[in-house]
Amino acid sequence: MTMADNFSDVHSISSLALAYMGDAVIELHVREALIRSGGGRPHLLHLQATHYVSAKAQSAFIHELLEEDFLTKEEERIFKRGRNAKSHSVPKNTDVQTYNCSTGFEALIGYLYLTFGNQARVKQLMKKMFDNHPIERRSKE
Repeated sequence: MTMADNFSDVHSISSLALAYMGDAVIELHVREALIRSGGGRPHLLHLQATHYVSAKAQSAFIHELLEEDFLTKEEERIFKRGRNAKSHSVPKNTDVQTYNCSTGFEALIGYLYLTFGNQARVKQLMKKMFDNHPIERRSKE
């Protein structure tokens, strides 16, 4: 059974729920990549992870994808739907526009994750993120 088997119409899931799922998927990919790159102490791993999971980093990356015309029209539509969702929460360390773009990116990843057959696309986007922004190798402590 795939994740998609649990969702008869992924388009009916709210953008914020997609972003919630996407946040977890991104976090999992980032943690795995960091550990594969040599691991380290949890505190240092956390500091490295923020280079990928912060609103600022995610917003910058989605803009790179848009500038490179890397997304399909459907993916752009899902991103914009997530970006325009009203979360009713105030970002702590960033401006609203950056936060909204980050939410849109997370919604896109959540959508792809929950859509049958798009696991490969999630991996492709995550690989591109790491290719564009390589993990800094740290010596083991």
